[in-house]
Amino acid sequence: MRRMLLAALFASTAAHAQNALPATAATPEDTIRLPDMVVTATRIPTLIEKIPAGVTVIDRATITARGYTTLAEALDSVPGLHMAQSGGPGGNASVFIRGTNSNHVLVLRDGMPVNDPSDPGGQYNFGADTLGDVDRIEIVRGPMSSLYGSGAIGGVINIITRKGAAGPHGTAEIAYGLPRAVLASAGLSGATGRFDYNLNVEIRNDRGFDSTPKRESIYTGAPNGFSSRLASIDLGFTPIPGTRISAFLRGRSSAFNLDELGSPSYDANSYTGKDNALFGRLAVTSTLFHGALDTSLALGRAQTDRHYVEPLEPADPNQASGDTRYHGRRTDLQWNNTLHLPDFGPASAQALLFGYEHIQDSSHSSVNTSSGGFPYQSDVRASAVSDASHVGAQTTLFDRLTLTGDLREESARYGGQAFTWRAGGVLALPEILSHLKASYGTAFRAPSLFDLFGADSYGYVGNPHLRPERSTGYELGWSIDLPAFGHKDAATIGVTYFNNRIHDLITTVYAPDFSSATTQNIARARTQGIETSLTVRPAPWLEADLSYTLTDARNGADNSRLLRRPHDQVNANLRLTPLPGLVIAPEVIYTGAFQDYLVDNNGFSTGIGRNKGGTLLNLSVSYAITRRFMLFVDARNIGGSHYEPASGFQTPGTSALAGIRAHF
Repeated sequence: MRRMLLAALFASTAAHAQNALPATAATPEDTIRLPDMVVTATRIPTLIEKIPAGVTVIDRATITARGYTTLAEALDSVPGLHMAQSGGPGGNASVFIRGTNSNHVLVLRDGMPVNDPSDPGGQYNFGADTLGDVDRIEIVRGPMSSLYGSGAIGGVINIITRKGAAGPHGTAEIAYGLPRAVLASAGLSGATGRFDYNLNVEIRNDRGFDSTPKRESIYTGAPNGFSSRLASIDLGFTPIPGTRISAFLRGRSSAFNLDELGSPSYDANSYTGKDNALFGRLAVTSTLFHGALDTSLALGRAQTDRHYVEPLEPADPNQASGDTRYHGRRTDLQWNNTLHLPDFGPASAQALLFGYEHIQDSSHSSVNTSSGGFPYQSDVRASAVSDASHVGAQTTLFDRLTLTGDLREESARYGGQAFTWRAGGVLALPEILSHLKASYGTAFRAPSLFDLFGADSYGYVGNPHLRPERSTGYELGWSIDLPAFGHKDAATIGVTYFNNRIHDLITTVYAPDFSSATTQNIARARTQGIETSLTVRPAPWLEADLSYTLTDARNGADNSRLLRRPHDQVNANLRLTPLPGLVIAPEVIYTGAFQDYLVDNNGFSTGIGRNKGGTLLNLSVSYAITRRFMLFVDARNIGGSHYEPASGFQTPGTSALAGIRAHF
């Protein structure tokens, strides 16, 4: 603890990635900078400075200015979050938040959970999604099960799609890049009378790079290509003022090449994958009683279909082949309400929350692979149902102390019951331009369908009597605005300490002779660390965001470091607008060393050891030639780093996209 507090003092020059980057010209000096409003952290639109949790907002302006085209790229610069991607776009990408497991991250799309029930760990694959229809991404770090249920031990990522507005408004973008990449997108939104609409389409083709590291003798340079097709439509009807009926449908299809990670690894030429996702939602939202009650009823359906095919290649020393399919289905019914209460005495901005959620998951997966003449099969055909109710409250006392609290009771046929809660507060100290925050909460992850019912040809059988994984966590934070250059917030410094304890972790246990295996709740872990931030705004044409994260994640049984949790991470983003309409946005991402399953230069596994860290340098430049047209160049990994986010998989090489954006 002492070591971490000392590190915080030296690291307080590190950064804050939550402020949006403008996509056009410099902000005039007399313009007031508006703080972000966040929905995900409390289910109530709340100023980010009043939220007792680590929050990062990546809005559309930030996505555009920094040249992000995939979800993995956008999340890679978030403090307290580590992205481990096996190769380029399409390759499996896992997220670790504050040192917790990769299946301890709950992903929402417009507030509805979309983690894949057919994934063996119930995870979300961040590697296949693009951003053509995304309006903003809200990342909340810390236990959030009291609001959103299973999986939110490390945090929540809410992907919010674009909505219709007064218009019509249109956007179009086309870009060409190296090595041989094409990106094209178009959008149309507007409102007429009682109707509103938003339509988006996007096409991306990328020749890609070989994800096998150049250091390995098996490297051939054969690229892992990627292609994606995306379309979404949101339609709304307002029959009476304050009530909106909406229908949303989103489809995304991705295809890509993969490399085999065996022992030895093999730089495959014909290993392919397809990842298709379909999401639909019907909803009614209303504001009643002159704004006193906000209520919504929504029914959503998420479908994921993944197919991996590995033909037998004569040159493969493992003689590997496979045909694997995952089909996951999730139906989610939500009823959420916010009751706004009148001010009373020292209390203002008071609200009560309550709601109900019903989720039905199903998985139909079939794994058929062979290596060295030994076949392997695994199968899951199962479903599960859960019901939950939640209540919460939020208030501000004496215009300076904001308090929040939430309770959630969840029950399921498998995994039993789970009661979670969270409480927190933010104290504003305007006399010293500071905010203090503190929160404490519990969270859980229900067993996946594979944990419960999976079976394979090597003797593994799931355990339907598993309990949920559970955690307790807290955080303490401080931020201060520093006046300079004639501005009261020319710089903002923030420091947050976090601590999590996780128990009843589900792990596979083998029989003494390894003839059979099953899952049991026997493992535990602990994570702690510090997130520090610095945002500097010395002039209207210059803004810098820096962040440093120190993470100590360990196995609770033997105190060993958990895999793929870097001890140190640094993110730096700069926005320069030296001329009207010209925006220059460099980005630096440093990831420190971490424990991993190592692969040597001949492609053989050598056990667990220290994987080297690396630094990525990205640069985006845009210039508004008119009010409607903008030229841009987005370059990634400019230095040609060979960093391996997962040992045996090299980060993509230097690439660039150049094109034009239009707004009309």
